[in-house]
Amino acid sequence: MKNLQFKILENGYGLPIPKYESEGAAGLDLLAAIGEDKSIIILPGRAEMVPTGIAIALPKGFEAQIRPRSGLAAKNGITILNSPGTIDSDYRGEISAMLINHSKVNFEIERGMRIAQMIIAPVVQFNLIKTETLDETKRGTGGFGSTGIRAEDDCE
Repeated sequence: MKNLQFKILENGYGLPIPKYESEGAAGLDLLAAIGEDKSIIILPGRAEMVPTGIAIALPKGFEAQIRPRSGLAAKNGITILNSPGTIDSDYRGEISAMLINHSKVNFEIERGMRIAQMIIAPVVQFNLIKTETLDETKRGTGGFGSTGIRAEDDCE
């Protein structure tokens, strides 16, 4: 396992350190770092930025992806608006999660609630080389829904 430097910000003091909840977990759980006596209410159809109280120092060649927690999505209709959110290796500010409420009822976020998960992954950058032609593939220019069985073929 690699090491990652992180900083607890003032609003994150007293919260547990983000951790992997199981030996095989891919993501670290991120917690809501809002005031003890405060909450964030996310209205139906609305989004709110929720702070986590931490900042990280990703090494060059890595990114952090902020992804939804499946339990919040399945049970409450709460997910990440810009999923996955990307944290670049040169960003040193607070990590936040832009949560959106797809349900029909208000959802309350309280301090310490697990709101998102963070996946750390390698990144490769490429030099773009302009060309007039691209190599041929079986798929070609087929876009959305162009692989596998099409819905209209399966509904006879």
